[in-house]
Amino acid sequence: MESVAYSIIAAVLGLGVLIVFHEFGHFLLAKLSGVGVLTFSIGFGPKLLVKKKGETEYALSAFPLGGYVKMIGEDPDEEVSSADIDRSFAHKSLLKRIAIVVAGPGFNLLLAVLLLVVVYTFYGVPVMSTQISGVEKGSPAEKAGLVKDDRIIAIDGKAVKEWDELSGTIKASGGKMLSLQVRRGTDTVDVSVQPNRKEGRNVFGERKDDWLIGISSRVTIEKGNAGLAVGRAFYQTYDYSKLTLIAFYKMLLGDVSPRNIGGPIMIAQMAGQQAQEGFGSFLAFLAVLSINLGVLNLLPVPVLDGGHMLFATLARLRGRALPGNFVAATQSVFIVLLFSMILYVSFFDVRRWARAAQAERAEPSAAK
Repeated sequence: MESVAYSIIAAVLGLGVLIVFHEFGHFLLAKLSGVGVLTFSIGFGPKLLVKKKGETEYALSAFPLGGYVKMIGEDPDEEVSSADIDRSFAHKSLLKRIAIVVAGPGFNLLLAVLLLVVVYTFYGVPVMSTQISGVEKGSPAEKAGLVKDDRIIAIDGKAVKEWDELSGTIKASGGKMLSLQVRRGTDTVDVSVQPNRKEGRNVFGERKDDWLIGISSRVTIEKGNAGLAVGRAFYQTYDYSKLTLIAFYKMLLGDVSPRNIGGPIMIAQMAGQQAQEGFGSFLAFLAVLSINLGVLNLLPVPVLDGGHMLFATLARLRGRALPGNFVAATQSVFIVLLFSMILYVSFFDVRRWARAAQAERAEPSAAK
């Protein structure tokens, strides 16, 4: 029971940070673009705490899984007084409206970078070297005479300094014989090795065969290197963003089942687990969540920020605002679909949780 409460608290705090940053992006760009902001709310539903400053009402609402910024002229059917025309969202240029909409997801991606910079600066950046930490038994590397602590410095006469470069060259070899230049202690030796084709799986569980020689990299942790931390943070944000889009695309094609997607319950469980593992792990988890929130919100789906961009662009091409009833009906349909999806993945969350709990209860019995 204590772990459940811990998970809920960690999830609420974590999601709260992501939502505040997301909505602050909309809020800031609206203010900078001269748009009047009436409400800045964290959460939906009944307002629990309200404070008004100037024209803006700042609110904390009952249901924290979301938030919104209400701007003057945001509703297509809203009548805007002549005094507020210059401060109306609907009367701003298309580029300014798109900038305001994109700012929310953009701030989520920015938050991910900042969180990862903190993690990599204070907890270290894992760096994979070309030094061998282990050789698989019976592998081409073992047969060729490679041993632990060897450092591969060149392949076919081309220098390699990073593991990704080394691994990529081996995988792209097509199985042809490779000539490796190896640093062994103070000596340099030449080794010929022929990669084997090995069956594997990618992050989506799909079969992916690679050419490998059966070695693993020695990983070092570099702390306090701000330049390396910033560079890795930007790269990881880009890489996770790309992975999120690929996963969504594969789900649409049916290659990845929605059953494998985590819902609110799994997010709460993972938030609790990462928080218990340490502050650095929790921050890294929040960074990944923030990337997912930012990227998915940019998709051209009604009720998401990308959907607002789509409607604004269609209105511009049409020469006048889209009918309010069409926008409302479209959004209502997708709200129903979105909540149906949440219920669907939550069902599998509960089933996974129940199976895990049953397995935990069975372990002490098995030990007896």
